[in-house]
Amino acid sequence: MPWIVRIQSMIVMTVVTALVLLALATQAGIVAVQRAFPPQGRMIEVDGATLHVVDIGPRDSGLPIVMLHGASSNLEAMRRPLGDLLAKDHRVILIDRPGHGWSTRARRQDSTPQIQARMIDEALGKLGVDRAVFVVHSWSGALGARLALDHPGRVAGLVMLAPVTHPWRGGVGRYNELIATPVIGPLLAYTITLPLGYVVAESGARNVFLPQTMPDGFVQDSATPLLLRPREFIANAYDLVTLKEAVAAQVARYGEIKAPVTIIAGEPDKTVKTSIHARPFAATVQNAKLIVLPDLGHMVQNAVPDLVKAEIETMIATIVPAQAAAD
Repeated sequence: MPWIVRIQSMIVMTVVTALVLLALATQAGIVAVQRAFPPQGRMIEVDGATLHVVDIGPRDSGLPIVMLHGASSNLEAMRRPLGDLLAKDHRVILIDRPGHGWSTRARRQDSTPQIQARMIDEALGKLGVDRAVFVVHSWSGALGARLALDHPGRVAGLVMLAPVTHPWRGGVGRYNELIATPVIGPLLAYTITLPLGYVVAESGARNVFLPQTMPDGFVQDSATPLLLRPREFIANAYDLVTLKEAVAAQVARYGEIKAPVTIIAGEPDKTVKTSIHARPFAATVQNAKLIVLPDLGHMVQNAVPDLVKAEIETMIATIVPAQAAAD
């Protein structure tokens, strides 16, 4: 039946042509996105990565503040409005996590909080930052905890916003699992992810803000389209699919954390559930303060920046005299 063979050939050719066109559109999109959102800071070489760091605020303002973003984002998600607000009075160091924004990474296993903590610790050493207060959001809750465990001398205090800290039931979305799969993941990432992402980015971001309303212009102001680039989308997927195992491996050590910790979370947060993460973490850590707000969603830094700023400054005011007395 030669007509069946011809139809099959036509279908194959159509699919191949569509994939080629999508791949070309993706490459053009990468160029456009990177021109629209260029790097804003300096690049620091660390083992296996180049980290993009934005250093703002007065250098002589005492204890610096290091801000680390969550999944599916970059440092701009921490800069506006919270980072800029803090930088009026404090030195603020914002870092694109390895593989995100304008930071790179060379290996798949660099998706774990343990390895990213080591890279960030090395970068801060090169910046001459001995100790800092770390402000971490969402995925970086696990990273902040790992920094406090593995690099306690670097962590003067830890402020956690809607943090991930414990294993949870279920996965992280079928699409992320597909993207993290060899062969098929890169095929999807280099063809349909960027065009499709432009369509769904706005609605996806709005859902993360609930029950708060997403600020107008958030997707552009936070440079979210950078996520749609294939190499970052793949890195983000690896971060997500490896996170549960990573937090499961460090949960038993949380009682070792000596640094003061403040956790701010919301009970309605459907992205990272407070009952699974923030509450048990606060119950385990020796010097933890937990603030749970009944109407607060996942984007704590956008919803209550003044409260976060006040808690950071309260922590600094406590740490500095204690450190001086110890010296």
